[in-house]
Amino acid sequence: MRASIIALVEKCIVEQGAEQRNRRSRQGVQTFVERIAVGFDARGLPARYPAPFAVNLFADDSTFVEPDISVVCDRDKLSDRGCEGAPDMVVEVVSPSNPGMDYVSKLNLYREAGVREYWICDPMEGRTVAYVFDSTPMMHVYPFSDAVPSEVLGGLSVDFSQIVADM
Repeated sequence: MRASIIALVEKCIVEQGAEQRNRRSRQGVQTFVERIAVGFDARGLPARYPAPFAVNLFADDSTFVEPDISVVCDRDKLSDRGCEGAPDMVVEVVSPSNPGMDYVSKLNLYREAGVREYWICDPMEGRTVAYVFDSTPMMHVYPFSDAVPSEVLGGLSVDFSQIVADM
């Protein structure tokens, strides 16, 4: 029997098979996510949730996703199912097998849902692309040698040079 991760996106089932998940794991993506989460913890972030953590993105049961890291400032959005509505911030680590999912599909989905800030961490390119979706949308590209500041979570920054140095 094949294990799968399944997401519900606009009432369509999107499946990520075990072979893709195992490939991501072998490439160290999970370790990378864990180190980013530790970087958030060191700065006293209010509520960050690494995968597995379900996000009912539009709070209408039409789209469930499981970001690598979700940051939820409004605790009223938290339920026994996960997050009901868009998190304030989402961090995704690019999957080597499908980078378009993070750079295009999830980017558009998160922007439409009302995620305020979206970081795409790309170990293959050695960079983080940070999007801020407010009245004046912005995109910044940071090499892993730099700390990445959050525009939405004032005062928070994650030093990627420390994360990659430890890997």
